[in-house]
Amino acid sequence: MLSGKNILLGVTGGIAAYKTTFLVRLLIKAGAQVKVIMTQSASSFVSPLTLSTLSKNPVLLDFVNEEDGSLSWNNHVELGLWADLMVVAPATANTLSKMANGTCDNLLLATYLSAKCPVYFAPAMDLDMYKHPSTEASLNKLNSFGNIMIPAESGELASGLHGEGRMAEPENILSFLMDDLKQGLPLQNKNVLITAGPTQEAIDPVRFLGNRSSGTMGFELAKRAANLGAKVFLIAGPTNLDIVHENIQLERVTSAQEMYDACHKYFDQIDVAIAAAAVADYRPKHVAKEKMKKKAGDLTLELERSPDILLSLGKRKQNQFLVGFALETENELENAKGKLERKHLDAIVLNSLKDDGAGFGGATNKITFIDKNSQIKTFALKTKPEVASDIWEEIITRIHA
Repeated sequence: MLSGKNILLGVTGGIAAYKTTFLVRLLIKAGAQVKVIMTQSASSFVSPLTLSTLSKNPVLLDFVNEEDGSLSWNNHVELGLWADLMVVAPATANTLSKMANGTCDNLLLATYLSAKCPVYFAPAMDLDMYKHPSTEASLNKLNSFGNIMIPAESGELASGLHGEGRMAEPENILSFLMDDLKQGLPLQNKNVLITAGPTQEAIDPVRFLGNRSSGTMGFELAKRAANLGAKVFLIAGPTNLDIVHENIQLERVTSAQEMYDACHKYFDQIDVAIAAAAVADYRPKHVAKEKMKKKAGDLTLELERSPDILLSLGKRKQNQFLVGFALETENELENAKGKLERKHLDAIVLNSLKDDGAGFGGATNKITFIDKNSQIKTFALKTKPEVASDIWEEIITRIHA
């Protein structure tokens, strides 16, 4: 959920500020880019150097930086535009009141007022302060602005009292952010199956039949689906690619038969399946148990059809939305439409080796999306992450129609 997100962390002057060292580490580990803005009083509780080292970005304390006799300006408007989300933690009673009433007397508050992104705040103060009517009024006002409170927790407080007012623990803040970001995602509660990469069909223990697929398109489709809220089962043939995402279950296979078995293992629980793998159409009928020795003359291999994964899923599907890929070199549109109908697909993604920048191994692709109602949409040459986004947009439009 947080991978690739730009997060502004606002740290204010409460004892809970020490916990932000752990929070920054967790956000970075989750794949986020983090910039920290501190109030001057916060720097008494946690070192700016520590947070700068952990976030890998300079910590911002004031509007103006003075270094080696020169001045530079920290642009709060640019910071507000940069952020995908802003988190104020700890949010003291003083800062909450300023946020609620539009007081703008430091860089953090100026950035808050400039932020165009969702703003989360994690209150942190002593029990009596937390229960005071003025604090309650601040919290209600911030909620009315659409800001999102990360609830304070109960426990031992800095004063020695025991009760509500502790800043949420860093791991709980992280969980709250991810759970909140999932809400309303178009693929939330959907199970998605994606195949990726080539298959390798053994000739003997060291040789195989294969193709040049890198698996990049399938991995990008999986990543995009996971970021849209889906639980993804990614079945990958031999590839150098790897992926780590809490919503992606990666299963590696080698042969077409192994990919077939893996797909059928999950298919009944799937809502959307995309067959992006380049599966071998044929495999050696007889696999040598020992390495074949070079002999005089030609070698003849007897081949048999590999299992047709897409056709088998098309025959088996009930409510699943099934998408295939077609890589063509001639009569592209006609062949893709024929494959769509023959294999009982809901849609097919066509690309042609005649298009520069399309096909195996590159960073780009050029596709045409065709659905079972003969709606056709052709896209310009784009990067594969952009192509994955386009494909999912077309699928989501149809499954939510």
